[in-house]
Amino acid sequence: MKVAAIALLAGVEAQHAGSLKEENNPALSYSYCDKDGCHEHKRSVTIDSNWRWTHKRGEAVNCYTGNLWDKEACPDPDTCWDNCEIEGADEEYENTYGVRTSGKSLNLTFVTEGPYSTNVGSRVYLLDSDKETYKMFKLKNREFTFDVDTSELPCGLNGALYFVAMDEDGGKSRWHHQQAGARYGTGYCDAQCPHDLKWINGMPNVVDWIPQETDKNAGLGKYGTCCTELDMWEANSISQAYTMHSCDVKEATRCSGKDCGDNAGAVTPESHRFEGVCDKNGCDYATTRMGELNFYGRGSKYTLDSKKPMTVVTRFHTDDDTDSGKLSSVTRTYYQDGKMIKQPEVTLKGNKHHGITEQFCEDWAATTNDGTNFIEKGGMAAVDEALEKGLVLVMSMWDDHFANMLWLDSTYPVDSKDPSMYRGHCSADSGLPADVEKDHAKASVVFSNIRYGRMGTTVDNSLVV
Repeated sequence: MKVAAIALLAGVEAQHAGSLKEENNPALSYSYCDKDGCHEHKRSVTIDSNWRWTHKRGEAVNCYTGNLWDKEACPDPDTCWDNCEIEGADEEYENTYGVRTSGKSLNLTFVTEGPYSTNVGSRVYLLDSDKETYKMFKLKNREFTFDVDTSELPCGLNGALYFVAMDEDGGKSRWHHQQAGARYGTGYCDAQCPHDLKWINGMPNVVDWIPQETDKNAGLGKYGTCCTELDMWEANSISQAYTMHSCDVKEATRCSGKDCGDNAGAVTPESHRFEGVCDKNGCDYATTRMGELNFYGRGSKYTLDSKKPMTVVTRFHTDDDTDSGKLSSVTRTYYQDGKMIKQPEVTLKGNKHHGITEQFCEDWAATTNDGTNFIEKGGMAAVDEALEKGLVLVMSMWDDHFANMLWLDSTYPVDSKDPSMYRGHCSADSGLPADVEKDHAKASVVFSNIRYGRMGTTVDNSLVV
């Protein structure tokens, strides 16, 4: 009986975790810093399950091809779950997904011509030492630092580093259908409540699946999945921003319809962008949007030259400067060419700001009048709660099939005359995915030297510009 029970459990485990290839997660180190210095921790990354080969269990037969589910294997979620699994990856990280690591450095290449398909973009997560859980970052009263090179990122691309309130084990303990877990990149969620995920809570998102017209690899299902999101870095070589997104749900939560904020890009009565459980616009500190046109960009005329690598330092201050205090502000400094460069101060509604606070978010929303509902969805208190529980580190490279990334690097909405809607000098007809994928296939972003720890321990603060 004992042997039979073990065999049965192994069969269940294989329902989603790949059975044809062993997962071999690429190594990537981070460091924790304190008064005694920075101490390296050897870890690894995993690619999101959305990128993985989805095939019949134990067979090299696709359950998902291009942007469509196989109707025979996946006529409904339960049948699809019985039939299909997501596969492990080894040499595919570099040869298929364009993901390369070396010591403390991660390089994400935009388009990779693999042996069986063309891969566009990637999204990876930092695993903990057991490789069965994500590394959970608790950042209150801490600073988080990384180096980044965006010199090879043109208009229309986004090399992003951010945190989301994913489950530590990828949802394995919450959802009995979720058998693959964090090692296979499961459990993604963010404040946009994405519908393009092929698997949510361990179940195939096949209901009402519609292939995207402009993306031969992606579609949209009935369900999305939402959670608090902290964008530490969304950038190309033209423009950059860091943004807090609040949600009135406390963990990764499946949604449908209005709860997702569906039709979020529509300028019609059918748009429910601000009725969902998350603040989609976010409270962003974007220097170009705020009129600092010479702070970030390509070349020596900019204070931060995006043609060169730079160091980005984000500090999570609490109201009493203790680990148990409430989050009060998120501030930013940069380092380049051996010098510290302060984040520009901005005056809004008569108040001076040098970082993201509740007051800044109120003043910025009142200035832009763009419907941002960060405060209504929980504001800094929601971010504080997420930080208290711990957040998963995400690094990604992507293009935008909904708004061509104009919200990051151009004027958006494109016909706006409001100066706060100017986000960068990319033209209104730039960023078309078909063009970017053809003309800038070899574009890449490099994130390296990730470290966090006590305030003032991750960098040399004696250098000031």
